[in-house]
Amino acid sequence: MSIVGATAAELLARLERGDTCSEEVTTAYLDVIAAHDEDVKAFVHVDRDAALEAAREVDRQRQAGEKLGLLAGLPVAVKDIMCTRGVPTTCCSKMLANYVPPYDAHAVTMLRNAGAVLIGKTNMDEFAMGSSTEHSYFGATRNPWDLERAPGGSSGGSAAAVAAQMAPLAVGTDTGGSIRQPAGFCGVVGMKPTYGRISRYGLVAFASSLDQIGPFANDTAGAALLLEAMSGYDNRDSTCIDTPVHPYSKTVEEPLAGLKIGVAKEHFVDGLDPEVEAAINTALGVYESQGAELREISLPHSKYAVSVYYLIAPSEASSNLARYDGVHYGHRADSFENMIDMFSASRGEGFGHEVKRRVMLGTYALSAGYYDAYYLKALKVRRLIREDFDTAFQDVDVIVSPVSPTPAFKLGAHDDDPLGMYLSDIYTLSANLAGLPGISIPAGMSSEGLPIGLQVLAPPLQEDRVLRAARMFERETNWHTQRAPLAGQSS
Repeated sequence: MSIVGATAAELLARLERGDTCSEEVTTAYLDVIAAHDEDVKAFVHVDRDAALEAAREVDRQRQAGEKLGLLAGLPVAVKDIMCTRGVPTTCCSKMLANYVPPYDAHAVTMLRNAGAVLIGKTNMDEFAMGSSTEHSYFGATRNPWDLERAPGGSSGGSAAAVAAQMAPLAVGTDTGGSIRQPAGFCGVVGMKPTYGRISRYGLVAFASSLDQIGPFANDTAGAALLLEAMSGYDNRDSTCIDTPVHPYSKTVEEPLAGLKIGVAKEHFVDGLDPEVEAAINTALGVYESQGAELREISLPHSKYAVSVYYLIAPSEASSNLARYDGVHYGHRADSFENMIDMFSASRGEGFGHEVKRRVMLGTYALSAGYYDAYYLKALKVRRLIREDFDTAFQDVDVIVSPVSPTPAFKLGAHDDDPLGMYLSDIYTLSANLAGLPGISIPAGMSSEGLPIGLQVLAPPLQEDRVLRAARMFERETNWHTQRAPLAGQSS
């Protein structure tokens, strides 16, 4: 069995049997990165020497019989928005192009404690603002299934890294679908946990009430393993939930008896690609064949999700990004006449156009005379969206829907249509607004050979239910076993 392309569970089994070692596994993935990332551009920073040194240390611990963590020896890629001690963390922005943090994000610390081998930082939309990973200071990431198409975003680099077999596991962040949408576009598994399940300490903030860290993997069991490794209470994050961590990796194989699946009528309307709709209907049939019951539900306020999100998220971004002013840290313009001019020039040079667009939207929504009309009203509708889910989950265990209305679009397709880009997240935004856990799993292929994702949502802190429901589908199909051709090679 090849190392590259194997699941996390398969690699761990081989490591535990002594069939291979972490250094060999890490080398195999680093070699794929070296050979093919010039085409995909999934990574913005790779430190081969440090990764191999970490792998050798895990091998030493294993040979010495020392206690090992959940991920002992597995390579993991990390989105370039999470602080990594001594390693550049740029948010793929000119504003932070030279920033090297003196500390690790809590999730990164958890990965290190679990024995993960951190192999590099992945590309992303600048400050996580985008749905295509085209808005990166370092250039766009390409979808491994078709290099002319977007991998989704903002965590497109992490999704592409797993899809292109450059890493068995990767970490991303999800503010409005930024894990699930790229997972759907790239044909991998991507999960957004409940808001507060994983500490946000050391995560560079975009929208603080929406951001959440989560796993990418090439199967559900791998996502469960990575989620378990990163979860846990952290008193440095006031929004982190103090509740025991479920052993997700141990229960993921247990089917859910009497599963009741909600299907929202609002999710099957004009604008949904016929091939995506057909794939979702087929998936629902797979669940029915396993004894699941389908129930029609309604999420009446979901039609406002895009509007609500693009008031709340930019407003929080406007506040969070105010600290990048050319004084405290970050890019400072070389030429300016006075302090105000320095602020303006530094921010103008340091931020890309999508970040500027969202900061301006948020500043407008928070301004005097408009706060009540826009931001406050959006918060009220956000509560109604959450109440819709609360009502639905009284009758069903999970809600199943498409991840995106279409398969991956071509790079540049929305350059002059930002609203069209925003609508690609129409099925994912509500889960962030309501703080729910959700997952994207591969559920089909389009006629053009592009992956189609299936989304499963559950009530807060029911990640175990999400993973088990996803695994039920995965066990009966082979979509998750499909691998994108290595970049530059035909399938």
